[in-house]
Amino acid sequence: MQPSSSAPGTFSRRTVLAGAAALAGTTATATAAVAAPAPRTEAVPTAAPASAADASGSGRPHAGAVVFRDVRLLGAEEATDLVVVDGRVVHGPAPRGAKVVEGGGRIALPSLVDAHIHPDKTTWGGSWVSRRPASGIADYVAQDVDLFHSQDRSVAERAYGLMAHAVTRGTRAMRAHADVAPAYGLAGVEGVAEARERLRHALDVQVVAFPQHGVVRTPGTAELLEEAARGGAVDMIGGIDPGGFDQAQDEQLDLVFGIADRHGTGVDIHLHDRDAQGLEALRGIIDRTRALSLRGKVTVSHVFCLPGLSDAELGSVAADLADLDIALTTVAPSESLVLPIARLREHGVRVGLGSDGVRDAWSPFGNADMLHRAHLLGRVTDVRLDRELVDCHEIAARGGADVMGLAHADLRPGSPADFVLVRGECLPQVVVDLPRRDLVVHGGVVVARDGEFIARDGRPGR
Repeated sequence: MQPSSSAPGTFSRRTVLAGAAALAGTTATATAAVAAPAPRTEAVPTAAPASAADASGSGRPHAGAVVFRDVRLLGAEEATDLVVVDGRVVHGPAPRGAKVVEGGGRIALPSLVDAHIHPDKTTWGGSWVSRRPASGIADYVAQDVDLFHSQDRSVAERAYGLMAHAVTRGTRAMRAHADVAPAYGLAGVEGVAEARERLRHALDVQVVAFPQHGVVRTPGTAELLEEAARGGAVDMIGGIDPGGFDQAQDEQLDLVFGIADRHGTGVDIHLHDRDAQGLEALRGIIDRTRALSLRGKVTVSHVFCLPGLSDAELGSVAADLADLDIALTTVAPSESLVLPIARLREHGVRVGLGSDGVRDAWSPFGNADMLHRAHLLGRVTDVRLDRELVDCHEIAARGGADVMGLAHADLRPGSPADFVLVRGECLPQVVVDLPRRDLVVHGGVVVARDGEFIARDGRPGR
């Protein structure tokens, strides 16, 4: 979960993340000028993808053809027209009758991916919650439960509000962790799944059944994870610090990987444990991924045991991660706990960025804005060069897409037409200044304008 500052000696999210035991908490194409009808300000829903040849060769009208006129791809100096047919970027002139959306010289940038977020816990859009002091991990878990029962809005409504907000900030996809525990049953999973359905025109979502209260230490949790997987409500089964928090490393990992193997889901485990304990758990995850032939289906989140390793030590672990295509995610909580992203990617490890918890019982902070998270990544890693700032954006765009197994929305021909339009000078400046996302496009459809979400029926609002 995301850290917050606290007075000396106060137990907080930051101390959970940074403590010795680290208890668990929890692509660009230019197109020719286009002759088209009078400008329209709204794109239309799209159908199955069409090839570039179909789009530019026949001259027949195409449903789902849109021209985003006068945009600067990835911050290029010269503006051009971006042509989209049936949800994909295409090369060449637009089909006759294409709708037109005016870009006004704005920069077009790929939409971003939130690879790690907890929308079920949020109080976003509701009344202010005053948080109580916490003396340990058990207090946080208890406050999670209290907050859940105190809310007038359902998980589905709260999650929908936050996820729709994320869309207005340029998020194209997210991996959503939803708490599963006897205290809630599957309400978190069901609520997030309902929000996902309402947002399917605007956002791609993977749901993780996350055992925040532990798998072994909280009886009944394993059975709920099994039920969630068996019912097809989730894409992945989660876990949490099998040694440090659950204090049953082999038992937890066997349970989690067993459920995933039986039901064909992926695995995404929170690993806050540091030093030898964290590395031992990571080795256990690697061994089970290999034994069960789950290559490419496992993610480890946070992974605080990797920062600070020597090049030789990191290289040894990274070689196994790359060989088994185990992905990692970071929320860039601090300089000492952010993953060594560049070094890991040199070894071929997929690494994504996430926003973690947003205005929940753990912290009043968070905003589900992945451009802001890329900005924070730059801050905590003390970057200053343009290339470094571009890299921060890339980890939130391409990196997150890699973790979720999505095509890169890189504005190249054939790529998904998922992008944002912003006013700015260049990409590095956008990462620093965080301009408003004036237009958000998902699959060629305008899904947010001037910070307002556009629902499936085409009307603004949430």
